Parts: sequence; structure tokens; C-alpha cells
Amino acid sequence: MRKSLLTLLAVFFITSIALVGCGGGNEEKADSANGEDGDNESVTWSANAIYPENNHTTEALIELSEKTEELTEGKLVIDVMPGGALGYEGPELLTAVSDNAIPVSDILSSGVAGDEPLFDIVTLPFLIQNFEEAKILNDIARPYFDEVTEEKWNQKILYVIPWPFAGFWTQDPVESIGDMEGLKMRTYDTNGAYVVEAGGGTPHPLPFSEVYSSLSTGIIDSVLTSSPTAVDASFWEVLDYYSPVNATMATSFVSVNLDEFNKLDEETQEALIQVGNEVEEKLWEDVPVLDEEQVAISNENGIETIEISDEFMQDLSDMTEDIRSKWLETAPEEAEEIINEFYEKVDR
Repeated sequence: MRKSLLTLLAVFFITSIALVGCGGGNEEKADSANGEDGDNESVTWSANAIYPENNHTTEALIELSEKTEELTEGKLVIDVMPGGALGYEGPELLTAVSDNAIPVSDILSSGVAGDEPLFDIVTLPFLIQNFEEAKILNDIARPYFDEVTEEKWNQKILYVIPWPFAGFWTQDPVESIGDMEGLKMRTYDTNGAYVVEAGGGTPHPLPFSEVYSSLSTGIIDSVLTSSPTAVDASFWEVLDYYSPVNATMATSFVSVNLDEFNKLDEETQEALIQVGNEVEEKLWEDVPVLDEEQVAISNENGIETIEISDEFMQDLSDMTEDIRSKWLETAPEEAEEIINEFYEKVDR
């Protein structure tokens, strides 16, 4: 009997050791693996950047990445993939972030207006006349953008930054509406396409990655864009003139999938928002200077900047009045609120 009791005790002891080895008795370890101490673990997001590494929008995203990693002490790492390396670079971006195909992306606001028409408001042709007015419009529109992206598109905007104004980059000088007749011009959104059509040209909606090759092969002979794009694509190799008509001024925003954002602890969320605000404030100050620098680089490499007459500017504004008014007729109801407040603030 004594021998049987000793055998039973031995079996119990061995079974207990086996359970501990499998984790059955280590509650502290299990709690840690399930995330009780998981706040100390690093989270890594892939971030889609449409433009090359030296473009100001990509540089802004890299700055967000570096400052966020530093401020969170490595708890949040944002791995920036420039030049559209992840395969997303056009109208599909809003959906891609919403579906978490990519957790973070920079997005051209008007480029996704086919999915969310409110974003078209930032590039209504000849609505704004300078960077100061652009900032006023952005500040008014931003709460509406935040609301629609969170409630409808399952993502959170981290910052909105401007592009320099878009002008005509051409093979021949464009100094009047008559000179626009017959142009095959690359455009990046609907409003830009309307401008080209109103002037008698043919718009070609192309992603940035196809612009240079399309110019080289004659698919297009001109581009409606801003100065950083001209430098990124070395326009001086295929074009000769720049007409700074300030047709539109685009913005880009960086957003994160809302489900991914909500997984972060509150401290990390606050750090990310703080850095986003800092990047936005800095870029609104830097971009006007950037525009001057990029135009100068283009001039140094052979692009001639055309002096635009007041008459040409007035003709362009008159020509596009219908575009602005017709857009408002079909735009979301918030658009009229934004436009009315904008006109009141700029005294128009």
C-alpha cells in the first residue's frame, strides 16, 4: 500500500511539471503574451508614399516617421515606402486605406474626389489667389474632411499639406487662351481637366509615374502641375516653357486606417497626432519658399518662365466661372458652407 501511495505521488509530481512546462500554470506569462504588458511592444506600419523620396510630400511623411519613432521611443515605427513602391498611387488610395490594404498613405486630396466629392473643393480653378487664402480654405474645410474620413472611410487624417500652385508646363509658350487650343495636357484631377477642356485642349489623366514617358513618346505635349513635379520629372529634358497661371492649388493628406490607430495606446495616439500637427504647420510655412526654389531649378536647367498678363488671368477666371458654379450645384451640402465662410473671410 505504501508503495502504491509513493507511485501515485510520483505521477502527480511529474504531471504538475508537464503542465507548467506547457504554460498551464504560468498565468503571469500568459497574461503578458495576451497583451497585458503588450503596450511595451513595437508596432510597425508600412506607409505608402506616391512620389519620390526627395519630393516634399514624401519628405513630410519621412519626418512624421522619424519624429514619431523618437517621441514614442520606438513603440510606433512607420516604414515609408516612396515612389509608389507598394503599388498604390491613384484614385484607389482612399479605399486602400479604408480596407487596410495599406495602413498609412499620403493621398492627393482631389485625386480621390471620385470617391469623396468634397475633396474637390481644394482645387476649384482660380478659387484661391495665394497661399494665405489656401491656408484659410484648408482651415475651414479641415473639420469637414476629418469627419467624412472617419465616419465614411474608416481612417484618420494626420495632416494636410499644400502643393505649390499648378501652372502650364509646355513645349511652346502659352500666353493666352488661344495658345491652349489643341494641347494634349496631363492633368491630375477633374477640375484640372475641366480647365484644359475649357481652353480647347485635351486632358490626359495620368499618374505621376507615367508623365515623363508619355511626354517622351508624344502621348502628351504638356502638363498641368506644380514646380516640385517638374523637378522630380526633369521636365527640362522634354519641355521648354512654364506659364505660372496658378490654376489650382492641390493639397495632400496623410491618413491612417482607423482600426490600426485605435489599437494604439492613448499615449502613442497623442504622440502621433502631435507630430502630425507639427509637420502640417511646418509645411504650410515651407511650401511657398519651396515653390520659388523649384522654379529656379527648372529655369537653371533651361525652362523659360512666361510672364503672365493680367488680361490672360482675367480671361482664365472668366472662362472657369461655370466650372466653379456647376460644381457647387452637385457638390455635398457642406461645400456651400465652406465656400460661403471662405468668401466672408477673404472679403469677396
